Amino acid sequence: MSLVARRIRVSGIVQGVGFRPFVWRLARQLQLTGWVRNDAQGVEIEAQGTTAQMAELLVRLRSDAPALAAVDQVQSLTTARHTLNDFSIIASGQGQSTTTIGPDVAVCPDCLSEMFDRSDRRWRHGFITCTHCGPRYTVTRALPYDRPQTSLAPFPLCQQCEHEYTMPANRRFHAETTCCPICGPQLVLLDAQGQHLEGDPIAVTLNLLLSGAIVAIKGLGGFHLACNARDTDAVQRLRLRKNREEKPFAVMTLNAASLVPYARVCTNELGLLESRERPVVLLRALSSCDAVLPGVAPGLMELGVMLPTTPIHYLLFHEAAERPSGSQWLAAPHELVLVMTSANPGGEPIVRDSSEARTRLAGIADALLDHDRDIVARCDDSVMRPLGAGAQFIRRSRGYTPASIRLARGGPSVLAFGSHLKNSICITRGDEAFVSAHIGDLDNAASCSFLDETVQRMLQLLEVKSEVVAHDLHPDDYSTRAAVAFSSQHGLPTVAVQHHHAHIAAVCAEHGHCGPVLGLALDGFGLGSDGAAWGGELLRVDGAAFERLGHLRPLPLPGGDRAAREPWRMAASVLHELGRNSEIAERFADGGSILARMLAQGTNSPRSSSMGRVFDAAAGLLGLCNRMQYEAQAAMLLEQAAMRHIERHGWPEPITDSWRIGLNGELDLLPLLAALIDARDVDRAAALFHATLVAALTSWVLQTGQSGGVKTLAWGGGCFLNSLLSLGLRKILEQRGMKVLAPVRLSPGDASIAVGQAWVALNSLE
Repeated sequence: MSLVARRIRVSGIVQGVGFRPFVWRLARQLQLTGWVRNDAQGVEIEAQGTTAQMAELLVRLRSDAPALAAVDQVQSLTTARHTLNDFSIIASGQGQSTTTIGPDVAVCPDCLSEMFDRSDRRWRHGFITCTHCGPRYTVTRALPYDRPQTSLAPFPLCQQCEHEYTMPANRRFHAETTCCPICGPQLVLLDAQGQHLEGDPIAVTLNLLLSGAIVAIKGLGGFHLACNARDTDAVQRLRLRKNREEKPFAVMTLNAASLVPYARVCTNELGLLESRERPVVLLRALSSCDAVLPGVAPGLMELGVMLPTTPIHYLLFHEAAERPSGSQWLAAPHELVLVMTSANPGGEPIVRDSSEARTRLAGIADALLDHDRDIVARCDDSVMRPLGAGAQFIRRSRGYTPASIRLARGGPSVLAFGSHLKNSICITRGDEAFVSAHIGDLDNAASCSFLDETVQRMLQLLEVKSEVVAHDLHPDDYSTRAAVAFSSQHGLPTVAVQHHHAHIAAVCAEHGHCGPVLGLALDGFGLGSDGAAWGGELLRVDGAAFERLGHLRPLPLPGGDRAAREPWRMAASVLHELGRNSEIAERFADGGSILARMLAQGTNSPRSSSMGRVFDAAAGLLGLCNRMQYEAQAAMLLEQAAMRHIERHGWPEPITDSWRIGLNGELDLLPLLAALIDARDVDRAAALFHATLVAALTSWVLQTGQSGGVKTLAWGGGCFLNSLLSLGLRKILEQRGMKVLAPVRLSPGDASIAVGQAWVALNSLE
């Protein structure tokens, strides 16, 4: 039979995921000859066989790819026939990088089985890994993904590990993080002064946790601060030391069965919890949760939960179970529940290495469970919230970054510096957008340095030289200043993108939508193109262009930024706007009279069209929250109150005549807020607020937005993290014939801003 030879290029996430041994096994099965290798562009294959064999190879490269692989493209070109008589894996090639590295994933069942087998040489090995699991992004210094380019380079393989590493049939073939207790990194437990603590590090750590200590535990992308979640005093000490009065903590349990006393887990939520990405998942807490996990998520209906991600996490639970052999115990309920929160002083980036831990966690952690494998890149936990049959990102980071988002078009590389709050950056390469790990709020020097560090790392890792820089309109944001400095240093043009335009553009980019859309942007703050504070906007967006079709009626912000932290101020603002200024002092004895004069005189009370402040006003009027201890606390409590009523009685009918739409497209929600002032049933009033808000927004979109014939709506902004708003609005709009595009692979909040900036910049270059 005649033979054909093909040179095949496979691109996507195809390095560090077992793709070469997969190709090797497939080629042997199909009786092909040739070779496979990694290079800077992905995986390259030269294969020779019959036409039918080659056709099957091309199909199965996609259909049978390893679980961690993400094949974007398979290209095949005819090449000269060769005289090879077998199929082999050869050394990596070089060149300009067009591939990427995969995200970090949780330890796999095969490795767990080995780790808890007393006869296995990797029994209780805290760094067990294989081709199918473990760190990728956080240990990689450069591409292609080979061991010398990772933080495992200082750990030469022992003879047995070398044998596994070089055997194509072994699941550790070229698993770059392969190691064992003989040749791998070592655990060490240090006290707060950096002195070694004697004994088995895992056993002593567990004893410390059970005795009430706070221990910093080195994970994949940084340290966690851990304590016994059932120990009220330990939780309160952690709050005090971390200056985190009420903001909820996430907890870690061994498995979903262990959550029975604390939270409800549905099928969709179970899939998220047990996924290889291992995000923190917000679950519906049981009414008894506050009593059994006191102080963890005080007063909230949701509990943030994650399952073990690393071998070290599993070893702590194994120790608590008294070191059983085998893996059957992994499915049984377990009493140990650990608070597992990012190790950082409030608001700063997650602590990455030992020296940082000893200085930045001084006075917070009683001990450090450390090891000598470097974390190359900080990467905080991802956080997801179930939403209907799916889920939405609150924070997209470990487990998901740096997986790219495919764009509808390519162009010159854009470096987008993102927003001031919840910052992440974005770099485009061809038709791919790479979003960084979570950086955080740029209101401290450490976070600003982390932004600079992330820019350099991602440019280096992707081997990209950006040609355009995009940033927010606000000139005082550090992200803007950093973008301008970078563009000046490298002689690059800049594109300034309005905040809410970027929100909608990010959704269009994610969905591959080109052409005009209606954009509904609802959040706390973004500088408008007129210099005012925006936050409740109805836009018409078409690539690089946008038009403001309408906005919420602006409300005064008495005290400026303080109004965003103290909902009672927004409640006072509503009273003033309703002509009831005299009631402010009566309702708010502490500072009310001063605020009433401030509003009457118009001093230090800039106006904002922010939907976030409308939620705050509603919470303040209903007495749910006067002063917030953490961001969005008022809106969360308002949503919870509404949920309590809706779960008992169903959705109420919207309040009639409680909104107005002006000729200029202004949506006035003042009548709705007025209806809340004297409410006696707070839960019912909160439900009425949500039902009426959904009705008002639907009317606004259909009346103001559809005059141009656009039937597709994209929405973004942090207010869409409210599930009652998101699910209720989608249902009604789709019933009315609208196509709704909502964030799926990105958060609706400000973490998506960089993607939107990049997409606007790409479209502006046409």
